[in-house]
Amino acid sequence: MERKRPSEKREGPIGRGERTEGARPAWQERVKRDREVEKSPLIPSEITPEDIDMSVRVQLKTLTAENAEMVARHLAMVNLLIDSDPELAHKHALAASRRAGRLAIVHETLGVTAYTVGDYSLALRELLTHRRLSGSNDQLPLIVDSERGMGRPARALEAIAGLDRKSLSVGVRINLAVALSGARLDLGDPKNAKLELEIPELSPKQVFPQSPLLFRAYAEVLRELGQSGDSWDELADRAEKALSQVDGEMLELIEEITIPTSADFEIKPAKRNFDSSRSEGKNFERRPRPAAGDDRKPRGERSSEYKPRSDRSSDYKPRGERTSDYKPRGERTSDYKPRTPRAEGSESKPAPKRDFDSRGRDGKPRGGASFGKGAPRPGRRGPSEGGGRGRAR
Repeated sequence: MERKRPSEKREGPIGRGERTEGARPAWQERVKRDREVEKSPLIPSEITPEDIDMSVRVQLKTLTAENAEMVARHLAMVNLLIDSDPELAHKHALAASRRAGRLAIVHETLGVTAYTVGDYSLALRELLTHRRLSGSNDQLPLIVDSERGMGRPARALEAIAGLDRKSLSVGVRINLAVALSGARLDLGDPKNAKLELEIPELSPKQVFPQSPLLFRAYAEVLRELGQSGDSWDELADRAEKALSQVDGEMLELIEEITIPTSADFEIKPAKRNFDSSRSEGKNFERRPRPAAGDDRKPRGERSSEYKPRSDRSSDYKPRGERTSDYKPRGERTSDYKPRTPRAEGSESKPAPKRDFDSRGRDGKPRGGASFGKGAPRPGRRGPSEGGGRGRAR
């Protein structure tokens, strides 16, 4: 039977027609790999999950053990590189997001790194997601500033609608005041920008880590209003100096870590060549002979206790010379005596009675007791107890 050739218009792995230079059929494009996604950056072996805070590790318990470990190590790399190399820190945050994209801490980390590298749209999306999942307003200043970075200062002001600023911490409140003041300046309203900065923390008597930023922002607003802001710039410098002295009293041990690259992993170790010593012209020296006080002797001078078979002493004797106590059957001596027959009229003596000197279970002595017919013997059950020859219990 002649086999029919498949149709050329039929699409599928069975129907192979003539190949054309056009687009691929649909069945070949179902599985499409996204080659634009960058691989996860490498992590040094010195970085462990213990390098991040315990509160962060608790949030990773919903993941598998292996996945939680990798996410924790990526977050540790973000904390390590956010100031020195924000681009690489952002790559680690993206890698953590691909592994645990539903955790609030991962959204927060990715939003912060995106804001640092200037990707304000991604930062705004991630920080809003973190705020919705956790209910926290700690990153609200970055949300407002991301709206400013996208050229939408009016929406930045709407982000704080109905918010009680007294419920915020001191650092968040100062950063939020600076961000809102910048949004007011973007809208051309320096007077309200000055009012945004006039908070209780704007005082030279108290210094916070965010005070230098607040003092300089207030000096800039005063210049926009035509006033002098040099005094506030001096206060900012003095605040930085005071904070540096406080930070200088704290000692922090930093371990130097070399961050690996993909090129380091591509270098394979050279295979061991057992003939390399010969090719290099090396000569191996023989083991030195034993010293004079050593009991070992050279192989040729070793004494052995081995003796050939002819020199061995043996008690072997030929069969004819062996001595034996064997005697023929007729010459054997035996102590056996035959039993004497009993006389016909003689009577056998009765067997002596048994004396039971031990006591029974009831504590009464058994000595001299006589048992009649039908009476159960000690250690046996009677007819009323089951009868028969039962085993004593």
